[in-house]
Amino acid sequence: MRVQDVMSTRLATISPEHSVWHAAQIMLTEHVSGLPVLDDAQALIGMVTEGDLLRRSELGTPLGDGGVQERARAYVKSRSWKVGALMSAPVLSIDEDAPLSQVAMLLGLNRIKRLPVLRDARLVGIVSRADLLKVISAGGPDAEIRGDAAVSRALRARLEEAGAVLRRQPELHVAAGRVHVAGTMRSQEEIDVVRMVVDSVVGSGFKDDLTVVKEPR
Repeated sequence: MRVQDVMSTRLATISPEHSVWHAAQIMLTEHVSGLPVLDDAQALIGMVTEGDLLRRSELGTPLGDGGVQERARAYVKSRSWKVGALMSAPVLSIDEDAPLSQVAMLLGLNRIKRLPVLRDARLVGIVSRADLLKVISAGGPDAEIRGDAAVSRALRARLEEAGAVLRRQPELHVAAGRVHVAGTMRSQEEIDVVRMVVDSVVGSGFKDDLTVVKEPR
């Protein structure tokens, strides 16, 4: 799945010359928590968010305990009436054909809620944490797999897929609708992976004889 598949294309934007109060009104009206800031050429130059507005002097927010330069910057951000003075810049963005895994990584690492989406350096959308949650919520359990052969194939495929975190594969037996998984794994964490995989395919009613191998001293 790509960014363009989940992003919002209904965009509320603002100019750096607009007032902070106007930005707050747009956020309230449009029910958004951040606005892309565009210059006269419609190029993305920053983002203004609820977090930026929470540092305003109208709320009595203190300047902090940083050095003189840091406090001076905080003073301007908390009192200037222009969006351009308190917006975050340069702004982190993402291309519309990027995978959702990249979105999740950037949002998590940078502790932000949204990313402007670009096409040929032009703003075309916004992708947010909420958009990723919609992808997750649209999922659900796989359809029930019937027949020993089908169950065995599904389990082996899932376990091979988990091979990146399994140093050895368990023994797997499927007969008369009963699943038996056995073998010595290299760690409890790897046993947990196998149990999760089997449970996701057949549920909790399987015979479990997995053990952790004892390493020689």
